[in-house]
Amino acid sequence: MAEVVLFHHALGRTPGVTGFADELRRAGHTVRTPDLFEGRTFDTLEEGMAHVRRIGFGEVIERGARAVEGLPAELVYAGFSLGVLPAQMLAQTRPGARGALLYYACVPAAEFGAGWPEGVPVQVHGKESDPFFAGEGDLDAARALVASADRAELFLYPGEQHYFADRALPSYDAEATRLLLDRSLALLHTLDDPTPRRTPAS
Repeated sequence: MAEVVLFHHALGRTPGVTGFADELRRAGHTVRTPDLFEGRTFDTLEEGMAHVRRIGFGEVIERGARAVEGLPAELVYAGFSLGVLPAQMLAQTRPGARGALLYYACVPAAEFGAGWPEGVPVQVHGKESDPFFAGEGDLDAARALVASADRAELFLYPGEQHYFADRALPSYDAEATRLLLDRSLALLHTLDDPTPRRTPAS
């Protein structure tokens, strides 16, 4: 079973984020959900992003790095939207990463080094018409990642919701979340399989 560190989105560590972590735990995995906002949560994306701008994106990433200090090297890093920043950074730069689950976001691998580390499986999930994921370069970055990494998958879902796997929010999409969870668990259950795979965008 895997040990997962799951970073929250710009609304904070909402019940939807912790509820998703519970789904992974029910499958037998150990899941940590660091609070990058020191207890604060927000009702709207605008409020959450205003807070992020006040503390700085760099500070968000640094808080993510500090959250795993003292933890084993063999972790899976996961993140929702804003949380993809520390998750992707750690997966690319902290030795021993077992995998990465990037939900609603992806940044160019060159942001955190020369490229995606060989042999580390990664999945990227997003809505095909999400104005943030599809319209602000994340989808392009995800496709480039899939084209360059040896164990990378991109999963696209119909619709335009951004936070679609947070059951506490109006944007929740139960069917898409079920698929996202099934696919995430498939990655976690096959971490010991060394067979390289490259899956085209779906």
